[in-house]
Amino acid sequence: MTDRRFKAVPWSYNTNIYEVNLRQYTDIGSFESFGKHLPRLRDMGVEILWFMPITPISYEKRLGTLGSYYACSSYVDTNPEYGTIEDFRNLVAKAHELGFKVIIDWVANHTGWDHEWTKSNPGFYKRNPEGSFYDSHGWEDVIDLNYYDHELRREMVKAMRFWVEDCNIDGFRCDMAHLVPLDFWRNTREELDAIRPLFWLAETDDANYFEVFDTGYAWDWMHRTEKSFKGKVPLEEVVNTLMKYRNEYPVGSRHAYFTTNHDENSWNGTEYEKYGESVKGLAVFSYTWNGVPLVYSGQELPNHRRLKFFEKDHIDWNEEPRLHGFYKTLNDFRKSHPVFDSYPSIEPILVYTPHSQKSLCYFARKDDFYVLVILNFSAEHLSFDLSAQQFNGTFKSLLDERSIDFSTTAQIEIEPWDCLVLHK
Repeated sequence: MTDRRFKAVPWSYNTNIYEVNLRQYTDIGSFESFGKHLPRLRDMGVEILWFMPITPISYEKRLGTLGSYYACSSYVDTNPEYGTIEDFRNLVAKAHELGFKVIIDWVANHTGWDHEWTKSNPGFYKRNPEGSFYDSHGWEDVIDLNYYDHELRREMVKAMRFWVEDCNIDGFRCDMAHLVPLDFWRNTREELDAIRPLFWLAETDDANYFEVFDTGYAWDWMHRTEKSFKGKVPLEEVVNTLMKYRNEYPVGSRHAYFTTNHDENSWNGTEYEKYGESVKGLAVFSYTWNGVPLVYSGQELPNHRRLKFFEKDHIDWNEEPRLHGFYKTLNDFRKSHPVFDSYPSIEPILVYTPHSQKSLCYFARKDDFYVLVILNFSAEHLSFDLSAQQFNGTFKSLLDERSIDFSTTAQIEIEPWDCLVLHK
């Protein structure tokens, strides 16, 4: 393992991320209409607002009616459907007043076919043997940028600088970060962090990129978890992935844990289609393991519907979000319990039990403070004997009224698909 090259901004040590799909968030789908949700999200404990791309979308080879958020025609303007640059500045200012941090999606690998650079700087793009622009990944509405061109690199950093200096954002979520040379990200972070320290989230599981980025995606964990709950691989493979993250990534690396996002929801199914009864337990895992929990727009409802990607398909907020209190409890717990102040410098300890193919059991400790988590991923009632761990004193349950006095018993019963978070 190597050390990370950059130090994360202190406010990101124990944070959470909420992905904002602005197009689908309200019937209007604007900066202004989303702003009305800020007080509710703040009450829920959300800290980082990640906005999916807010840049204008190309018309040439556009998919569907509205096109892909990730096929931009300019890096330094907003999609007029959402509002103006000034509208976005006002939203950022309002979010900051309420205590949020704001990061934006940055699509550095490709642009739409009619991006302004295709005419002003055609050398910024890769060419196929016939001399035409192309995309190397089968995405028909975008074309690849050429990072061998040093002028492209300068212009890309200049565009990113605009959002930091002019719009006062707090960082970037970098789309398909591993498709862009690592040295570009390294140099870009050095330059932009000189303005002020930023938060850097990478859409990649590539260990090399964790040298530069504060947090990366737990893709392997997500895919293996889904396969495990569908009976395709044993739960042991999920544990092996967690150990890989711990042992084979730069010291201090943090993964973002999630059960859904814009791609997964639209193309692969809702979290309930993928994980069924295990959704609640996986949410608890995301908040109590050593990482960064990432929640997608509407999970607090909960959302049982696949949102369309290229068409208008707004979330229905007519009913009070039934899981608001659940996520608020988890967010507040992460901010208040001393154990989480020490992440990522301390690691949760896995407890192996006779039910290890049906459940996860782990704990983390800081001084005399403990967090003990048991997740039942089965339709069976399970009993755990934790006497070997020699826990002492009374642990309170986070999600219900239970408490366990380990001075009198080390037996814990847990219902099917239930999750137990004990702490002291």
